[in-house]
Amino acid sequence: MLKKITRSNIIVWFLDLFLIAFLVIDFGFQSFKDFRTYKLIALPVLLLSLIAFNIHKYKNFKSSLKIKKTAKVNLILLLLLVALEVFSIVSHYEGSLLDTFFKERYVIEYGLLFYFFIRLSFLMRRIYSIYFNPAILFVGSFALIALAGTFLLMLPAATTHGINFTDALFTATSATAVTGLIVLDTAKDFTPFGQTIIMVLFQIGGLGMLTFTSFFAYFFKSGASFKESLYMKDILGQGNLNSIMQVAMSIVLFSLVLEAAGALFIYSSLQGIDSFKDRGFFAVFHAISAYCNAGFSLSSAGLFEESLRYNYYMQWVVMALIVFGGLGYNIASNFIQYVKQFIYNLFNRNRKKFISRVITLNTKIVIYTTLILIVAGTAFFLFSEQNTFLSEHKTVFGKFTTAMFSSVTSRTAGFNTVDMRNFTVPGILFMIFLMWIGASPASTGGGIKTTTFAIATMNIFSIARDKSNIEIGTRRIAKESVLRAFAIMSISLASIGLGILLLLIFNPEFTLLEIAFEVFSAFSTVGLSLGITSELSDPSKYVVVFLMFFGRIGLINLMIGILKNVNTKEYTYPKENILIN
Repeated sequence: MLKKITRSNIIVWFLDLFLIAFLVIDFGFQSFKDFRTYKLIALPVLLLSLIAFNIHKYKNFKSSLKIKKTAKVNLILLLLLVALEVFSIVSHYEGSLLDTFFKERYVIEYGLLFYFFIRLSFLMRRIYSIYFNPAILFVGSFALIALAGTFLLMLPAATTHGINFTDALFTATSATAVTGLIVLDTAKDFTPFGQTIIMVLFQIGGLGMLTFTSFFAYFFKSGASFKESLYMKDILGQGNLNSIMQVAMSIVLFSLVLEAAGALFIYSSLQGIDSFKDRGFFAVFHAISAYCNAGFSLSSAGLFEESLRYNYYMQWVVMALIVFGGLGYNIASNFIQYVKQFIYNLFNRNRKKFISRVITLNTKIVIYTTLILIVAGTAFFLFSEQNTFLSEHKTVFGKFTTAMFSSVTSRTAGFNTVDMRNFTVPGILFMIFLMWIGASPASTGGGIKTTTFAIATMNIFSIARDKSNIEIGTRRIAKESVLRAFAIMSISLASIGLGILLLLIFNPEFTLLEIAFEVFSAFSTVGLSLGITSELSDPSKYVVVFLMFFGRIGLINLMIGILKNVNTKEYTYPKENILIN
């Protein structure tokens, strides 16, 4: 039995490598498009080999239900691909079978790409079962995605004029970290294939590879180990271990539904605009980019392009997606739960449910802090920018929309409807402040998070009132949360300070304000810039790459993974006060 399993594993790895090689050559090298023979032979051979092997696994591994389930899922997908390919050939038959198959081969090619992604998710799950450190796995998954994206972007078919390793790594990290800083023009320097890679990177980076992996585990009913549930519990911030896989699936489905709705609204807002070749792809790209707070755009000037900067309808759609993505699924789910119970009580007055504790303290802090920051940012920009970019908008609604968009996008989204260099110095400084705070925990955004800022602010008033705890209503905030908040703030400021220092050394030609804005934007994964990103030297680009990566994963998570001591101490040392002021 051991020999059979070993031989089986060898065949699996051989087929996976063959699949990777085929997909890389097929999608990544334009010159191979003229060589039809290898595709006409390789595609059927690869597909039939995968089907035959999965049939073998399904029949000969009856004792292992998990292997049998996986083989069954693989077979269903592969046979569905065959059926779709046959239907496509029959419905579009022209001339000869070989010519029609070559034209309609994309059904199988994209299907095999999806199949490979599922295989990759199962491989990730295998790694989870071997190595038990959620923080390191979380960090490692982002690093692997960024590196894989780097090599994919270096494929000839991904760019119009080629790309070097540094720029590819910068772009891939910016996409994976959902930042949006760019050294090349996404619209002009990348082909549709390259743009698709970038879109997939910030979709996975926004939701997290571990979330997608758990989604596939639940969706395909292949089960979830106790360790995997523990990983997702820490990452998603859920208290209930039993339903953690359902939560992961709900997060993915919730995100995809919102992105699909946003894409439809964005597409409808582009009626009459002929600036973009494929409005459908443009709408999908920007909907995902907005929800994931990525800030990438298929317009060279971003949303500042003349056909878009006055498109207030589209801007409100983008703002809604940014806010939902920045709040995160936990907040939306908690609010939906409250609305459901409120409606239930409305129609069942004799059997009302007690709902005063449905909305958690975390949800209240996140929503109130988010609203305060959006309103404060909008009011500040309306006041400080009246004589700059707001003067271009003639209506009150236009001025309000532009000011509010600047306020919303500053907190990790990275889209711009104005030329960032037209901001006044007070406006830039306030935007840096908003960038530093960022979005909410367990969301697609970055920054120190709204709860961190809120807890730190409330702690100041608590100390001033000589209270030992932060109290809100009939609840008090745990000391661990306060300590973690100040640790995050200290680490962020130290990282940002070091980044500013290094960029001033490597690029002394830029002003302190330009560099500070760039560094805050990178570490908070915002993506806004005063126009210096593409002019940075290679050493500065690597500094920004590290800032984006560590800003996305959170340095505190990496430190916990490396320094956390599993052995708990049952004793405490004597306490001694330290003079603070």
